[in-house]
Amino acid sequence: MFYRPAEGHGLPHNPFNAIVTPRPIGWISTRGADGSENLAPYSFFNAVAYVPPQVMFASTSAKADRGDTKDSVANIRETGVFCVNVVEYAMKDAMNLTSGPWPKETDEFALAGIARAECETIPCARVAGAPASLECRLTQIVRLEGEANFAVFGEVTGVHLRDDCVVDGVFDVLAFNPLTRMGYRDYSVIRDKFELKRPGE
Repeated sequence: MFYRPAEGHGLPHNPFNAIVTPRPIGWISTRGADGSENLAPYSFFNAVAYVPPQVMFASTSAKADRGDTKDSVANIRETGVFCVNVVEYAMKDAMNLTSGPWPKETDEFALAGIARAECETIPCARVAGAPASLECRLTQIVRLEGEANFAVFGEVTGVHLRDDCVVDGVFDVLAFNPLTRMGYRDYSVIRDKFELKRPGE
């Protein structure tokens, strides 16, 4: 099978995000200039650089009460900060609840019963029980082709690691089992890992 995206795929559902899979989920917490709190998951998310450490996520739709984007990007435009929280399998239902198209004034921490804690280096809340949280200062927002498509880049200024996830000096993903996004409404969970040495090591 071959198709040109501009001409359509002819399948019952778009296969694109099932092809690029699995994807890590960035559970992005933000605070608006008015003090309102927001928490939303994004599966167009990844780390992009080591020194200084940097991450990105992309928002690809808009809400009527936010103009050309959604709450997360709108808040980051106002404050210049955000926090990325890692999603463990045990928090899948809470994460899913925060993905709804809730009104701007909705506090997803409260909605999903998620404990919050204050970040150390930025004025923003984080998911208190997350396996890890990355405090970020905005470096740039890039408008992508298409309506309401924005890529948000940030420099990591603070890192929280949950104590039980650090095993023998290593951040061990099997201690919490990261949730990953696949295509359609499908998710997966990391329960196995293996090591490969690079040539020359």
